[in-house]
Amino acid sequence: MSERATGEETVDVVWSGSWVAERLGVELIGDRELPEMLGLALRRNPKRAHLLVSNVLGKHVPQRPSVVYGAGVELGERVRALLGDAEAGRAVVLGYAETATGLGHAVADGLGAAPYLHSTRRPVAGVARAGGFEESHSHATSHLLLPEDGTLLAAPGAGGAPAPLVLVDDEFSTGNTVLNTIRMLHELYPRERYVVVALVDMRSPEDHDRLTTFAAEIGARVDLVARNSGTVGLPDGVLARGQALVAEQEAAEAAGTVMEAEAASASGSAAAPAPASGSAAAAAAASGSAPASASAPATDPVAPAPAPCTRIALDWPTGVPDGGRHGFTPAHRALLEPALPGMAAGIADALGDARRVLVLGFEELMYAPLRLGTALEALTDAEVRYSTTTRSPVLAVDDPGYAIRSRLVFPAHDNPADGPGDRYAYNVAGAGFDAVVAVVDSTADTPELHAPDGLLARLAAHTGRVLLAVVPSYIPSRAPAHAPDRQEPPMLPEPLRGPDFSSYAAADVGWLLQDLSDTELEAPTEEREEAIQSGGAHYAESLPVEYQPSPEYQALFQAALDTSAARIARAVGTVTETVLAERGPRPVLVSLARAGTPVGVLMRRWAQHRHGLDLPHYAVSIVRGRGIDANALRWLAAHHDPADVVFVDGWTGKGAITRELAAALAGFEGFDPEIAVLADPGGCVRTYGTREDFLIPSACLNSTVSGLISRTVLRADLVGPHDFHGAKFYRELAGSDVSGHFLDTVAARFDEVADEVDAEVKELLAADRAPTWEGWEAVERISEEYGIHDVNLVKPGVGETTRVLLRRVPWKILARRGAGADLEHIRLLAEQRGVPVEEVDELPYTCVGLIHPRYTKGATGADGRAVTEK
Repeated sequence: MSERATGEETVDVVWSGSWVAERLGVELIGDRELPEMLGLALRRNPKRAHLLVSNVLGKHVPQRPSVVYGAGVELGERVRALLGDAEAGRAVVLGYAETATGLGHAVADGLGAAPYLHSTRRPVAGVARAGGFEESHSHATSHLLLPEDGTLLAAPGAGGAPAPLVLVDDEFSTGNTVLNTIRMLHELYPRERYVVVALVDMRSPEDHDRLTTFAAEIGARVDLVARNSGTVGLPDGVLARGQALVAEQEAAEAAGTVMEAEAASASGSAAAPAPASGSAAAAAAASGSAPASASAPATDPVAPAPAPCTRIALDWPTGVPDGGRHGFTPAHRALLEPALPGMAAGIADALGDARRVLVLGFEELMYAPLRLGTALEALTDAEVRYSTTTRSPVLAVDDPGYAIRSRLVFPAHDNPADGPGDRYAYNVAGAGFDAVVAVVDSTADTPELHAPDGLLARLAAHTGRVLLAVVPSYIPSRAPAHAPDRQEPPMLPEPLRGPDFSSYAAADVGWLLQDLSDTELEAPTEEREEAIQSGGAHYAESLPVEYQPSPEYQALFQAALDTSAARIARAVGTVTETVLAERGPRPVLVSLARAGTPVGVLMRRWAQHRHGLDLPHYAVSIVRGRGIDANALRWLAAHHDPADVVFVDGWTGKGAITRELAAALAGFEGFDPEIAVLADPGGCVRTYGTREDFLIPSACLNSTVSGLISRTVLRADLVGPHDFHGAKFYRELAGSDVSGHFLDTVAARFDEVADEVDAEVKELLAADRAPTWEGWEAVERISEEYGIHDVNLVKPGVGETTRVLLRRVPWKILARRGAGADLEHIRLLAEQRGVPVEEVDELPYTCVGLIHPRYTKGATGADGRAVTEK
């Protein structure tokens, strides 16, 4: 019995291991928090009868999703602190199936930009094994490693050495599983460092010595990170006594089931489903009242009748794996994170007025339902819990001092390779859930799942509402290296350079584009907007008429440049030094044309000025909804190591291009999808000069501050399958060109800000710079509050708002109340176009531009009046 404070009261809490401890003499020795972390149960196992049941893992015991996810992320953060940012940035995380697949994924999230892989017991046709190992104390031993990227576990880091490997399991009891894994992997992919991570380290002193000896034998460093530590005290003969106790309980349960069925038959009534897990006791415990009795059988013995199940359509992001079975990269993470709130909102709508909700995952599919649960928990006032089904058979005893209060039994429903068998859901029946959201992958969405004795029917007998969410099973697309009918594409041309293409110097940037200067591509802004919103054309198929700044606007640009030059120089220095520290020593800068190109040129100049480095710099096209120029990537891969490529952009808004790049690079080996930006007000990247939303003067203009190059064009009749995307060189605008002036003005402040940059970079390299995506929530909220219902029409930040006013049909501008000089050019442009500026509070950006949400010809201003462009 322990005590837990609740407000001003202190209530007694029964330890969920006391039932086993009292009968077998098993005890937990160690941290004071251990009884809160772990309970005890029994299972029929010839090697270890007792089972440590975690209260924070989300497997056997329903727990708040935020608690489960937070435990893993915290461990990942501790690993990052142990390794240091440089080594953590190279690390690969490996989790164990099935129990730790979600935990390992959360650790990878906490670590930062680490790719993640988990072992699996599900072989997949066409995917070669990268290894396998045995789990000695488990009921199902064979683990397969099936990464889609065959180099994942052997990927070299600096100096050619493989990256540190982080191995994650829920508990570290004997160390046998970890030793087996490291031994196998070290033979195939030797490395210098391993980190073992677990929620609890329960090794004996002898096992501690074994791991130390093993590390010395293989000549590698092996560290251990655990949230809690201790040991399990086991008296002599405990295994035999435990097995006898299991047999006794199972016999009593079977007798109780027979008696209940006979009583139902004698009364002439149909046999109703028995209240699994002593549902009266569990429900009473959930409501805070004393349990009525513990006499009801803990396992549901009767197959309930089929019940209605509501299927929820998940808008799962295209190309994102359902988990880490074949690898899960930072690029996949960048796509998943912003999609979670929308998927959770769909679930919340289907739940209606449900107040106590369980999100139930499926065996190895732990991470996807966990993250859906965290998003749902953040979105709704309902009490949300999370757990998953399992292969592991555990005895259920309806007693508050026992960790497994109830057990639902149902047939396997994913056509397992080792044949059919029973599966289990623990502590679900009788727990008072008025809705259960079952989350499975599409491989497991089979007739067995929907059968009268299947999981969904079992759940329906114990809750008022069952929802089914199906995540598409990821199918690796590993093509043969040398397909016999494959034809090599033609040789690609060399990059375009100034002065023949752009006003930049030839050394400043090479444009991986084709010259469309002689093609008529411009269309009036209103016509383009109508075509884009009606679905008649893509925005990249034409160009807006280039905005010609008035003398007043040009004066604003110059004033903004004079005021912010040092601020921009500091951001340029900070992002460049960060890139050199983490991606050096000679990164290849690849800017996303065209907003990223001035930034890429400035970064190149900083590296040359401060370090004497002559970094290559290219500009490539990326188009929202169409991806990055694949031919440009092919050229880069042929001329440089893809691992050296660092993508550069000007700023982030809501992160659409960040996600677009991550998705586009999924089909190309070796490229890192992380973008380095000057300003990251949306919290979308980890490599940035600043996260402030301030005026970058290069955002004030179009081609005249970007080397006289248009935005990029992708149109089928102009860009063939083996062509670079296109763009125009506006030679005729040379008289208005300030591209060189902008660069020279900022570069002149480099020496002035050098000391500030050094201090800032030192602080940043030691900080947690993981993307927060905090701007995405604001964009979704604004989209709904203003009745737009399309996040693509909400353009956050000073740079994106400027683009709205220069290129699109603006509806209104939202400005943070009290914003000053950074918005002077915004106010002038808005006045010229007849667009209202609305001051608002609690805006995470300095301003947000709203494109007209229901644009038709003539509906230009907020009042629907046409505005004639001059």
